[in-house]
Amino acid sequence: MKKVAVLLADGFEEIEALTTVDILRRAQIICDMISITNELVSGAHNITVKVDKVLQQETIEEYDMLVLPGGMPGATNLAKNNKVMEIIKNFSDNKKKYVAAICASPAVVLSKAGITHDKYITSYPGAAFESLLEESNYVEELVVIDDNIITSRGPATAMLFAYKLVDILGGNSQSLKTEMLWDMLEEEKE
Repeated sequence: MKKVAVLLADGFEEIEALTTVDILRRAQIICDMISITNELVSGAHNITVKVDKVLQQETIEEYDMLVLPGGMPGATNLAKNNKVMEIIKNFSDNKKKYVAAICASPAVVLSKAGITHDKYITSYPGAAFESLLEESNYVEELVVIDDNIITSRGPATAMLFAYKLVDILGGNSQSLKTEMLWDMLEEEKE
């Protein structure tokens, strides 16, 4: 069974983190929320979450995918953590593992880890973020996959991002989309 580690730092974007955890767990994928500091982590909108594990006490090599939610200063706090940077590089180098980042994290975290060079990447829009991705092939798509790196735009794309992660990990997002009424949204657009 596939295992996912969602790394949380104070200031994380709640909708991106919790939507991803919820959808992955609905898909029967093991998904642990792992804090880089304490058992309780406060999000960008003052929602405090009790995590499953704390990074300092855990080994992370057993996971198949890292998920890095955005949010400010959450992404900055992830980028400042040397252990997080080392883990991201190791996952990026191992082509059997995945690194997934959304919103500010592709620009702030993945660029600091040095894994965006010549990769197709998206992130939250804006010159401040896009300037951090000058060595990448920046695109404005909702979800972008380049080899073992998956990136997405922001809070509004959290469900689409999570569904894509389900598919990448061998799950069936279509049945989840139906159960969660995503199909009704698609029908309304037509």
